[in-house]
Amino acid sequence: MGVNKIYNVGIIGFGGMASNHFKQSKELDRINMKGVFDINPERMEFAKANGMVTYESREALLNDPDIDIVLIATPNDVHREIAIEALRAGKNVLCEKPVTIESWELEEIMKVAAETGKVFTVDQNRRVNKDFVAMRRAVEQGLLGDVYVIESRVEGSRGVPAGWRIDKKQGGGMMLDWGVHLIDQIMYMYDAKVTNVFCKMYSINYPDVDDNFRLTMTLDNGVTAHIEVSTNNFIKHPRWYVLGKDGTLQIDDWDCEGKIIRCKDREDTWSAEIPKSKAGPSKTMAPRSDDSVDIIPISAPEDVVDNLNPTYWQLIDTLDGKCELKIKPEQAMRVIKVMEAAFQSSETGEAIKTDI
Repeated sequence: MGVNKIYNVGIIGFGGMASNHFKQSKELDRINMKGVFDINPERMEFAKANGMVTYESREALLNDPDIDIVLIATPNDVHREIAIEALRAGKNVLCEKPVTIESWELEEIMKVAAETGKVFTVDQNRRVNKDFVAMRRAVEQGLLGDVYVIESRVEGSRGVPAGWRIDKKQGGGMMLDWGVHLIDQIMYMYDAKVTNVFCKMYSINYPDVDDNFRLTMTLDNGVTAHIEVSTNNFIKHPRWYVLGKDGTLQIDDWDCEGKIIRCKDREDTWSAEIPKSKAGPSKTMAPRSDDSVDIIPISAPEDVVDNLNPTYWQLIDTLDGKCELKIKPEQAMRVIKVMEAAFQSSETGEAIKTDI
């Protein structure tokens, strides 16, 4: 394919997320959102009003020889069948997350992608979230020393949107909605295997799906990742809280405001007297002197593009033959297997030993 080729995209499922793709595509000079198929007539009318072709069926869209890429943005339970149909129709595929509900579904997609020679990728766009990148860079720069705990939390108080997101059969619930992103961030950050998974899921306001969960992943590099997603929190925790041997990182929210407090003096000389503090008489919990630490402010990285563009850039570069795919289905497979272990752990109440 030519380096200057404009890639035509056909969208199957033109809901809120696909609308976001459509708006974002205005910034991509080599992506043309050509047409849409959706089972909702109102969404078809909206697409037509925005200058896109509307197809009478998804088969009609897949049979259009001008379509180079199919964007799948339907409810999660039909990702597999649509992806396979699109690949066999000779289309490259960009699938919204979670790529599938279960790992066997992705295995089938990957097999068909290999048979057809078409490119299949997933919209794991939160790898470029500025808060994540700021945390990752601080860790990789060694500002905390050896890291042993990463806490990642996304919390709201408005519950779960109605519709398929509260239907278990359609792949609803917070593990498949937000968990897939937060797990992917940790696994993208570290080239390490997940050896143990423990998870507690809650159905506070929605009996059919998890609307809150607490997940602990143990990695074979010594890092423990604790991931929480909540939809009933009226007071939030920090977005990131990371413990290293030499310091602690905290990022409060998506705006990346945060800090690292780094130890420069261990103060390991203990006096005979037990000091009094707000914790009561305690040596171990007594406050540290200000001159024994450095405080390093954290702010949003200015060089990071935090939107859908990098997802499309990596797809375009792959189709151009410039590089290998960066968001690989094999990576998505590992995330799905962690989520499967999390569901199993929540059902049994036991930690699940893994080799993922």
